[in-house]
Amino acid sequence: MLLQSDKYQKLFATPFFQFHFPEHGPLNENLLAEGQAIMSEEDGVSKSNKGGWHSKGNLFKGKSAPIKVLDALASEAVLNATSRVGAKVDMSTLKLKLFGWMNVNPTGGFNAPHTHPGAHWSGVYYVSQPEIEKGDSGMIEFLDPRSDLPNWRLLDAPPFRIKRKIRPKPGDLILFPSYLMHWVYPNEANGERVTVAFNATFSKTKSSK
Repeated sequence: MLLQSDKYQKLFATPFFQFHFPEHGPLNENLLAEGQAIMSEEDGVSKSNKGGWHSKGNLFKGKSAPIKVLDALASEAVLNATSRVGAKVDMSTLKLKLFGWMNVNPTGGFNAPHTHPGAHWSGVYYVSQPEIEKGDSGMIEFLDPRSDLPNWRLLDAPPFRIKRKIRPKPGDLILFPSYLMHWVYPNEANGERVTVAFNATFSKTKSSK
């Protein structure tokens, strides 16, 4: 090789984070009970959910212990990710707001392709993910936000693939920019797929305006 390789950068890359909470067992059991209690009191709302249930309002306004724990985990993930992408802002000048909701997808339930306009980060915490032997049941798929890349497809290089799907497990928390288009495959298992999704939005504190 005649050239020296001085630098390799990923320009305009989309960051994606996957965290795991090892002690998720008790938390997830309590979140499932919390979800059942909420479902008994409300019908939910229709968003991207098809054949499933989506809770109303901001779940993180709840005062129960499992909601407080999940709020803390989500906040930790957001601050960690924001630091790791190299944010230069003084974080003490920002206020973080989380808005969360619970999704329950029974057999056949799925979430249609969508984004989360107006937020910085979006995340999903996995409470229950029924096991399957094969197939795409319950997988979440992300679509490349760049459109002018068809000539790169023939190279089959990971950075230029048109989509990426993963199947997180209970206790996992994934985090991604809110502009990223995504959807969830139909649940083909007998059990319910239960997640808590959330948006994280930063704003300037009053003292820093």
